[in-house]
Amino acid sequence: MELRDQSLTPQEVQETANLENEAAPAAETVKTDCDTTETGENTPGERPERHRQLSKEEIIEALEKLSALEADDIQAEDVARLKQQFYQLRNDEIRAEREAFEAIEGNDPATFTPTPDPAEEKVKELLNVVKEKKAERRAAIEAVLQANYDRKKAIVEKLREMSADTDNVNRLFPNVREMQTEFKEIGDVPQQVAADLWKNYQDAVEQFYDQLKINKELRDYDFKKNLAEKEALIAEAEKLRAEEDVIVAFKRLQELHEQWRAIGPVSKEVREEIWGRFKTISSEINKKYQDFFVERKARERENEEAKTAICERLEALDFSNLSTYAAWDAMTAEFLKAQEEWKKLGYASRKANNALFARFRALCDKFFAAKAGFFKEMKDVLAKNLERKIALCERAEALKDSTDWRATADELSAMQKEWKTIGAVAKKHSDQVWHRFLAACDYFFEQKKKNTSGTRRNERANLEQKQEIIDKLRAIGESQLSREEAAAQLKELQAEWQSVGHVPFAEKDKIYDAYRAVVNGLYEKFDLSRRGARMESFENSLSEMGGDHNRLLRERERLLRIYEQRRSEILTYENNMGFLSARSKNADSMLRDMQRRMQRLRDDLADLESKIKSIDSKL
Repeated sequence: MELRDQSLTPQEVQETANLENEAAPAAETVKTDCDTTETGENTPGERPERHRQLSKEEIIEALEKLSALEADDIQAEDVARLKQQFYQLRNDEIRAEREAFEAIEGNDPATFTPTPDPAEEKVKELLNVVKEKKAERRAAIEAVLQANYDRKKAIVEKLREMSADTDNVNRLFPNVREMQTEFKEIGDVPQQVAADLWKNYQDAVEQFYDQLKINKELRDYDFKKNLAEKEALIAEAEKLRAEEDVIVAFKRLQELHEQWRAIGPVSKEVREEIWGRFKTISSEINKKYQDFFVERKARERENEEAKTAICERLEALDFSNLSTYAAWDAMTAEFLKAQEEWKKLGYASRKANNALFARFRALCDKFFAAKAGFFKEMKDVLAKNLERKIALCERAEALKDSTDWRATADELSAMQKEWKTIGAVAKKHSDQVWHRFLAACDYFFEQKKKNTSGTRRNERANLEQKQEIIDKLRAIGESQLSREEAAAQLKELQAEWQSVGHVPFAEKDKIYDAYRAVVNGLYEKFDLSRRGARMESFENSLSEMGGDHNRLLRERERLLRIYEQRRSEILTYENNMGFLSARSKNADSMLRDMQRRMQRLRDDLADLESKIKSIDSKL
């Protein structure tokens, strides 16, 4: 084999060194991002699969296949990926083993020692095989590079000798051309001496052309050819200015510089000018390349700060005392929002990115584990509440056909009060079990009502009396009374309305709507308290319900649902206020707006509490 066939580029040498470093077992836990890389079976020259997590056995099998290849066919990134996947699996096993060890009472975490893994020893053995192959190949490459350097150095020395032999210029010129061709055909040399060697070679060649009198026609032809080749390289470099990918442009520029060095000299008159043009373009592309990495570093620093801020924000949230579904839903929204923000951010620095992600994932795992625990506990509570309510349904259904009106009514009323003391049930069962209980109670009280028809005459008299009250209220609206006089008379007539008993069921809604309309009109005309009006109106509604326990119970359930909704809204506002800073004008304005809304919600809670107490007093 010729020396040229054995040579490799400096990039191949660096790849060999990288693989040698990658082959060493990791000294610390291998960190991975959320996405994993997969490796499957491959033939020489093919890359392992990238989208499947392999088992230990598959990783070892893949490493055995790689270690059996020639050094040139082994890709460093494939070995690194297999090693990363193996230690990810191994770290998960150690973590699980450590958690199990620490879960045993009396075990000191500091004394934990993971169980040796035979697979890990096998992986290390295979990685060492790859490392040794690459090391041997690297040594061979370095020997070839050194041999190339020695040959090229000898040519430079020979050229210098020829430059000093001014008497034999015509005879030596063909030899010089052959030596130039030989110099170009010889492979690469060690990177650390390449620049100096090329400079010495160029100096020797230029010295030969400058100092010796050679055939002018041959020299001018050579200069012209070299100038045309260098002009073509400058045109190629000029195109790189428009290349958007600065890394591609930089790498291509390095190739152009290698070609420039391989081209011979040009005439002395244009030598500095043409090099200056090429150098100017190169400086511009190199500047873009440097600026790109400076900018990327700044972006990574910004992403690191943003990710740190998200972690700190989540760490400040206290979810240890959340006790309602609404509170957990509100807190869940905060974590989901943080996850969306995280996804939109790019990578932080390589040093901090994995640590930040592990920190963020631990926070999310902790929260969602706590949430799952709460929902599991609530599921048991809801199930017990459902059992109790089903038992009440069965008791009510057993009593609904009873004709012992008084005793049964008292017992059903007691059961309704007991129903109120039982907590909530799962939403999918809530309406069903409530309507079942309500149906049994409604059936009994409807039957009871049919057996109390003697009250019809009194209801008709009550209807006439309430109509007279409405007429008196209308008269107040048509009068010129002062605000205080109107309020006093209105209060008396409202008290009288409350004292009147039930009216016929068919007329109940109609008479009450008429009463409410005229009372509302009086409140507007005389500018009386709207809150008091609402309470008076509610009291009138309760009065219309009278002893109808089922309607009262339904109204109480409705008010309780509204009450819980208002409390949930207050908790949401309080939680959101914790994320606002009062340092800016906008934040201060938002805080005041939230406080006003919370105050209105608290006023609603107070009204709801009063209404619920009023219903309780009638049950």
